[in-house]
Amino acid sequence: MIDAGRRALTEVDAMTGTEFEELVANLCRRDGCVEVRRVGGANDNGADVVGRLPDGRSMVIQCKRYAPTNTIASRELRDLLGARVHFGADLAVFVTTTRFSRPSEKFALQHGILAVHRDHLGVWNGGASLMSLAEINGAGQGDARHRTRWKQAYSE
Repeated sequence: MIDAGRRALTEVDAMTGTEFEELVANLCRRDGCVEVRRVGGANDNGADVVGRLPDGRSMVIQCKRYAPTNTIASRELRDLLGARVHFGADLAVFVTTTRFSRPSEKFALQHGILAVHRDHLGVWNGGASLMSLAEINGAGQGDARHRTRWKQAYSE
């Protein structure tokens, strides 16, 4: 299922953090990335997955499998920016099963971080390439009406 890129987000929601990191690493491999390895865990220096894009640039990825009702705060993106510096990576990618706060989305765009929120994760998981998501970075989280429907769909 991973090779075909057809795992439902409900299955992703049920994964452990480590399983989610492995899914992200496998999606990268599917897209032609090389030297991909999961480095998450204690003392990971802010990275869960590292590797090289098909064009040879290095990447560092932070993965957060949170409940869809949570929001990614700016501080988590600042940590990833530090990881990009620490690892000397050309590209930082933040992949989550939820959404980014407005300030965190703005921070990502200002600092060249590819912010893959739940909607984009679904697109990537459905077969789009990681780098095609760069074209829509900062989009897709919707307006207030969309966020209201989101909260209704995922609230308990």
